[in-house]
Amino acid sequence: MTNTETTPYQLIGGEAGLRRLVQRFYALMDTLPEAYSIRKLHPADLSGSEEKLFMFLSGWLGGPPLFAETFGHPRLRARHLPFTIGNDEAGQWMLCMRQAMAEELPDERLRTALDKALTDLAQHMRNA
Repeated sequence: MTNTETTPYQLIGGEAGLRRLVQRFYALMDTLPEAYSIRKLHPADLSGSEEKLFMFLSGWLGGPPLFAETFGHPRLRARHLPFTIGNDEAGQWMLCMRQAMAEELPDERLRTALDKALTDLAQHMRNA
C-alpha cells in the first residue's frame, strides 16, 4: 500500500518552497520595526537561526525530520526557556510569519491551516 497523503511540506513546495518561506520570514524579522522585540532575541547573524527553523519546520510539516536527525527531539519550549517570550514576542513572530506566508504561499486554505497551527505553537512558547 502506498501513502497518498499530501503533507503541508509538499503543498508548500518541498525544500525549495520552505526555504523561500523561512528566508522571507527572517528578512521580515530583520527589517520590520514592529518585530524589534523578537529580533533582539536573535544573534546578529540570522543564518544559524534560519537554518534551524528550516530544519524544524521540515519535519513538523511532514517532510524530512532534519532537526531531529541533527539535534535530537526539538523540545521547543525547553530550548526557548532562556529567552523571555510573552504575548508581544509571540505576536511579533506571527506577524513576520503571516506576512511571509501571504507573500510565499498562494494557497489560502494552506495559509489558514498553517496560521492556526503556528499560532498555537507560538503561544506554547510563551514563558512570561
